Amino acid sequence: MRKTDEIAADSDVPEGEWSQRDYQDQADFRCAVRRFVRFAEEQAREKGITPQQHVLLVVVRGHASYPRVGIGEIARALQVRQSSASLLVDRCVRRGLLSRREDVQDRRRAVVSLTEEGQRILDEIMAANRRELGALREALFRESFLSAIRTIPD
Repeated sequence: MRKTDEIAADSDVPEGEWSQRDYQDQADFRCAVRRFVRFAEEQAREKGITPQQHVLLVVVRGHASYPRVGIGEIARALQVRQSSASLLVDRCVRRGLLSRREDVQDRRRAVVSLTEEGQRILDEIMAANRRELGALREALFRESFLSAIRTIPD
């Protein structure tokens, strides 16, 4: 069997030697990721928040230091400047989704956590997103694609 007929799992495969399956797996995966992102954005809008606010809620709630997440940690997770993260947090505080308070251990630092309303909205979106991920399982978690990823050296 020629190399192009096999799943090209090695990251050093010369250009032009990828199989049709490799291209199809990556195309299907990319389309499924975009479909999921679009679905999640629509869910956020249906719940009355922006997609950016939804991502912020997920980042804050899912952070290892929750419920004491700092603005700098949020900025790093969102890959934005700290001032941009602070403005987004402020909008969510005004909307009642997040609470922002002074860190009792370091008064120079503000910490952020979800309000009951923010948690309720996030939980509703998470439930819908979980169902959508189930519908996209084949494209996102196709065995040939996962096998290719497992063999990529660190």
